Amino acid sequence: MKTRKPRFSRILLKLSGEALMGDKNFGIDQKVVEYIAQELKGVSKLGIEIAIVIGGGNIFRGLEASAEGMERTSADYMGMLATVMNSLALQNALESHGMPTRVLSAIEMKELAEPYIRRRAVRHLEKGRFVIFAAGTGNPYFTTDTAAALRSVEIGADVIMKATKVDGVYSSDPVKNPDATRFPEITYMEVLKKRLKVMDSTAISLCMENNLPIMVFSLMDRGNIKKVLTGKKIGTLVKGGDPHGKRRKKTT
Repeated sequence: MKTRKPRFSRILLKLSGEALMGDKNFGIDQKVVEYIAQELKGVSKLGIEIAIVIGGGNIFRGLEASAEGMERTSADYMGMLATVMNSLALQNALESHGMPTRVLSAIEMKELAEPYIRRRAVRHLEKGRFVIFAAGTGNPYFTTDTAAALRSVEIGADVIMKATKVDGVYSSDPVKNPDATRFPEITYMEVLKKRLKVMDSTAISLCMENNLPIMVFSLMDRGNIKKVLTGKKIGTLVKGGDPHGKRRKKTT
């Protein structure tokens, strides 16, 4: 069967830290990391440049620790370190399948990762390497959702692919409300007005300002990453009102 031509040339895949837990209550489920690596290996031959941002909620959540009394800045930095651990785990899994990978950290830790430099990240992508952005933006008070939006804009990605536990954006939590309806498409403003939990408001606003579409889909349905990349209609597309979908030129 002939594979469809990819609809994007450069993407950023956003993974939650919780996704790496699998059925565990904490930490990294190596089976899930291996599954993600296999899914990415399946799309590596499409010729698409792939960057990745992973959250750290499976190990530490700065906002929750802050609510329990920890100083917010320290808590957020600890959360950033959790994303580095997840990034290294995914790097190891990808490279075990023969896929070249680089981890670029917003917080310098030269023994573990390269420092984040935009031009270096773009060159890695152009050479066919998976690039994992770790440590968020390197600043407290910003989520990994915002980091994903920021890095996407900086590298000139065509889309953010947000992989979740559900198959798109719903009118309410489909786990709690069986009558919730899924949106095949929705605008940034509707997401903000309806307070839908797609990404945080800072990330949505940044995507809206740069007309950067967000594709929300289920990570655990095998083959979904490839389906999205080859144009099959699954999940929910979050986009602006521009009918021509004009995007800025790619950075170099």
